[in-house]
This record gives sequence, C-alpha cells and structure tokens, in this order.
Amino acid sequence: MKFKALVTGVICAFLFLIAPPVLAQDLVSHAPSNARAYIIEPADGKTLPETFTVKFGLSGMDLAPAGVDQDNTGHHHLLIDRPEFDPTTSLPATEQIRHFGKAQTETELTLTPGEHTLQLVLGNYAHVPHDNPVMSETITVTVE
Repeated sequence: MKFKALVTGVICAFLFLIAPPVLAQDLVSHAPSNARAYIIEPADGKTLPETFTVKFGLSGMDLAPAGVDQDNTGHHHLLIDRPEFDPTTSLPATEQIRHFGKAQTETELTLTPGEHTLQLVLGNYAHVPHDNPVMSETITVTVE
C-alpha cells in the first residue's frame, strides 16, 4: 500500500512539472461592452445606521456562482473604502473586499460611524475582474 501511494505521488509530481502554468491572463474573462454593475441602494450621499442593506444591480450580463465558468457571467465583490487591487489577478477576500460567490444580489453591512465608500466589481468564476472591468460608480455614505 505504501508503494502505491509513493507511485501515485511521483506521478502527480511529474504531471505538475510538465503541466503548463496557469497565468493570470488565462483566468481573464471577456465582458460585453454594455455590461454595467451598479448599487441599487443605498443612494450616494445617504446617512445610514451602523447596520444597513446594500442591493446590487447588474445589466448586460448574468450572475453565476464562483467556480462556474460561463460566458457573460460573473459574481459581485463589494469594495469598502476603496482598497487597492490589481484588476489582472484574483480579488482577495478581505474586510474591504467582500465576496459574493454564490451570486448574491444583496448583503447586510455593519460599518463604524463615519464616512465610507462602496463600489461593486464583477469577478469571473476565479474572482478575477473581466478584461474590460464591470464596476459600479463609487458611492459615499455616512454611518451614524
């Protein structure tokens, strides 16, 4: 049994070495030029309680869960307080970059009092923004 595991490990290692590397550009998907992400609510400039609902909008494309590689689809990522990110790589899941990989269309947020910015970025099956990024306008809200 140990010999079988050893042989399997050697074969897997060999396949890993000869397999072409997956580059970031291999993970990029195309989005139609008319695709648009937008925040339905809250409205820009709104004053809100610490916990509030954010509703996501999308036109020109469809939603699909993370991991589902279909043309003209993606899932939302909510950027809070404009974190920097590289649009050619997978969006990291952080407190400032929230993932909605089940194709959700809204979320409840709790933020500290003060001014905050919100922006949607559509990611493909691998959480990578499309080649022509589908992003909402950035809105500013004030939390009481």
